[in-house]
Amino acid sequence: MKFKILREELLKPLQLVVGVVERRQTLPILSNVLIVLKGNRLSLTGTDLEVEIVGHATLKTAAEDGEITVPARKLMDICRSLPESTDITFNEKDGRIQIVGGRSRFTLSSLPASEFPSVDTGDTGQTFVIGHLELKQLIGRTSFAMAQQDVRYYLNGMLLEVSDNRVRAVATDGHRLAMMDSSKLEIEGEKIQAIIPRKAVIELSRLLLDDGEVTIVLGDNHMKVVAEDFRFISKLVDGAYPDYDRVVPKEGDKQMVGLREDLRSSFSRASILSNEKYRGVRLVLATGLLTLVANNPEQEEAREEVVVTYDATELDLGFNVSYIIDILNILSGQDVCFTFSDANSSVLIEDPADQSAVYVVMPMRL
Repeated sequence: MKFKILREELLKPLQLVVGVVERRQTLPILSNVLIVLKGNRLSLTGTDLEVEIVGHATLKTAAEDGEITVPARKLMDICRSLPESTDITFNEKDGRIQIVGGRSRFTLSSLPASEFPSVDTGDTGQTFVIGHLELKQLIGRTSFAMAQQDVRYYLNGMLLEVSDNRVRAVATDGHRLAMMDSSKLEIEGEKIQAIIPRKAVIELSRLLLDDGEVTIVLGDNHMKVVAEDFRFISKLVDGAYPDYDRVVPKEGDKQMVGLREDLRSSFSRASILSNEKYRGVRLVLATGLLTLVANNPEQEEAREEVVVTYDATELDLGFNVSYIIDILNILSGQDVCFTFSDANSSVLIEDPADQSAVYVVMPMRL
């Protein structure tokens, strides 16, 4: 295998795939990136056996076909260290690969491409097309609520639910829930649910752009996302996701509307003196006014008053302030609406101007 490529044209696909390559691997070949050249089409593949990412580049000069694997991080560091607009020449010789850029010369060890594992399982399953930006928003506005290292392994990921003309993303850690629906899409067929692992969600969000479309194939055990510049494959979590619809409060009859930025600032200030472990803050609601009260074991107290629109009965509730702040950071509208039932029920939080996303936070005793 021998080819020449501009530094920037190699860095782009290399940066896509190197994120999935773990620094410490039980199998040495998983620390490598697979480089395959056919004609003028160069493919770079990285995997950790759960997630596989393939990046592409097109060569402008003639080359010799071949395939080889080289250490991913070392190749990345070499490319980054070379000056901009450098032409890099790759030449495989005796199971090693020589890299020449300007006056710099490197020789990297390699492992046979035949030993490189593949996650791909074909194209069977529910297939649909969605915009880069729309999928990016679905992930970005829900994934923060995923659990981390929960024994209920199915919570350590994001649910993607596909039904007639709609894609829904749901994430929960058992204390809060985030849910968002896509706009109308051309999807037909029965409802399908897929739980995408946490690492796959993070890696996929990193790959998505602000324009263009991707094709998604949801199989029984795998998810494939194909775009112009990359192919992404992930195993799915084998498990049943909880019935999230039962968690969303539907009986709320008390609404509070306030300016999102004012509320975010007030919650942030109150959180400074909240209990570092439990992060609890009291919300005291009266006509036209929200009072936030935070205490900690050192007998310190923070009190914030925010003018809001509220004309129902007085309420005194407790919530984890970090969960509220996370939601206020994710929302982008000017106003935010809190819907309450009583002091012992979850709160529903949403943007009055954009109800495609809803958020639920469970109360806590203070």
